[in-house]
Parts: sequence; structure tokens; C-alpha cells
Amino acid sequence: MTEIVPVARHLRRSGEWNASHADDSVRLDYDDRHRRRRLYTTEQGRRILLDLIEATVLRDGDAIQVEDGTLIAVRAAPEPLIEITAHGPDELSRLAWHLGNRHLPAQISENRILIRDDHVIVAMLRGLGAHVRSVTMPFDPEGGAYGEHNRHHAHAHGHPHDHEHDHDHGHTHTHD
Repeated sequence: MTEIVPVARHLRRSGEWNASHADDSVRLDYDDRHRRRRLYTTEQGRRILLDLIEATVLRDGDAIQVEDGTLIAVRAAPEPLIEITAHGPDELSRLAWHLGNRHLPAQISENRILIRDDHVIVAMLRGLGAHVRSVTMPFDPEGGAYGEHNRHHAHAHGHPHDHEHDHDHGHTHTHD
């Protein structure tokens, strides 16, 4: 027997819906919250197919609206991150510049930066005088100057491909 999976084609952003009306929820890390089309299993074990027009970042507190009207709350799952702090705002700004120069997703606040755990970047940051420590928490990085669609410039599909967007924003990228 073939399972019929309900389809969700609409989102409701946090603040645009009453979270107490959630019928179920999904707990997702950042990668799983940046999708166009994806099969999810809710916390109650229900399978739903997210099928949006374009890739979208689902934020903690958003809701996926299933075709039958069911609302599935999106919860950001904790994931391993690196917390970066510095002796002051000038040093933290300099560290943010180095991370941005490497196109790393970063969650930036007044006195710290969160990035995904990467031992090479951690070594670089320590060499620049940063204080780094491992933490586990939800990750909600900045969307970037050119919008969230540029979140992944590095591709590892194992085959050559063309892009529907350009990278002409002041520097070059390579695709192996």
C-alpha cells in the first residue's frame, strides 16, 4: 500500500499565527530549516512534505501549514557551535570581518558570534586572539547582504552544473 503524504505549500511566520494553535511540531537544525522541498517527520510521527516555490529559511516559531489546515510549529534544534568572544567590540568586529571574508554563516550579537564548529576556523580565530568555546544551542545566522538564497556558495554534488545566479559581487568563487 502506498502512503499518501500530506503536502505543505504555505508558511506562517512567527508573530503571524497563534503558537497555541499548533497541531504538532518539527525540531530541525539550521540545514534542515533551509529547504524548498523536503519530507519531514513531526514529533508526533506524522510525515509531511514541504513543497515551497523557492528555498526558504524556516525560523524558530514559524509554522508549516499543511493542505488540510494543520499547523506544524517549527522549532530550532540545538546543534554544536562555536561561541566567539573578544576583549572588546573593535576586536569582535575584526573577527567578524575575517569570518565574513570566508562567507561563513554567523549569528552575530553585541558581544559574541556563533558559527558552526570547524577546527580550521577555530585555529585561525585563536591565532587572531579570539576566545572560543564549544556550545550547543539553536543556530540562526544572518541572512547575508545578498539575501538568504546565497547561503550555500560551495557545492558538492559530484557533477558539473550551471547556476541560475551570478557571483559578481566584487570577488570570485570557484566550483570544483
